[in-house]
Amino acid sequence: QVQLRESGGGLVQTGSSLRLSCSSSGRTFSGSTMGWFRQAPGMEREFVASTGGFTDYADSVKGRFTISRDNAKETLYLQMNNLQPEDTAVYYCASSPYFYVNGIVAAEYDYWGPGTQVTVAS
Repeated sequence: QVQLRESGGGLVQTGSSLRLSCSSSGRTFSGSTMGWFRQAPGMEREFVASTGGFTDYADSVKGRFTISRDNAKETLYLQMNNLQPEDTAVYYCASSPYFYVNGIVAAEYDYWGPGTQVTVAS
């Protein structure tokens, strides 16, 4: 059973930075594509970033967000800079059983964390 747990969310001002973390257990972390998705109120869950055999970002976060991973600590990170009100959402990390997938589609993941709230005040 894979367990994922996000942390690092909070309430920040426009232009601020946050770093989200996601701890993983129950699967060989280094062999998995890991991703970040987010869901704003009334909106569908959307892709943010992924890393594994490939690294990809949503256009809306390119140049502001950086995804990284520490395989020894089995932890995924999302460094978010220059946060904007439209970044307000619940952020979820996800684990795929595959490494060589592009990771931008939710269906490529089989385990999800409970999410962490990020709120950016204008």
